[in-house]
Amino acid sequence: MKTELNLTNSLLTNLWNDEAGVILSAEIVLVLTIAVLSVVVGLNAVAKAVVFELADVASAIGAVSQSFHVEGFHNEHGNACTDGFGFQDRSDECDCAVIFTNGGGIKVDRVNGPGSGGPEGGRRGK
Repeated sequence: MKTELNLTNSLLTNLWNDEAGVILSAEIVLVLTIAVLSVVVGLNAVAKAVVFELADVASAIGAVSQSFHVEGFHNEHGNACTDGFGFQDRSDECDCAVIFTNGGGIKVDRVNGPGSGGPEGGRRGK
């Protein structure tokens, strides 16, 4: 039992005093700096991708026509009826299609078509 304890103490002492595999603090700083810069660049790319996808969703929602019409009702006896009603969706400044350019700029789609509208575009539903 005593020899096993001495062997364990000797092994632990050798490991404690061994400096062949020591990582220098300068190496740690270099590795952590590269790791942090990589994370920042990666998160920046993710943020831009999310912004572009949300802009696509906003353009898709703006292109939806919200017009509707409900016909009136008249019963066969002619003593009960209701008038029809509806809503015609017209273009406004929120309906224009926004396009993000590679340079980071924003331009407005001035061509009539899905998603275009407002003063620069035509009325939807023509």
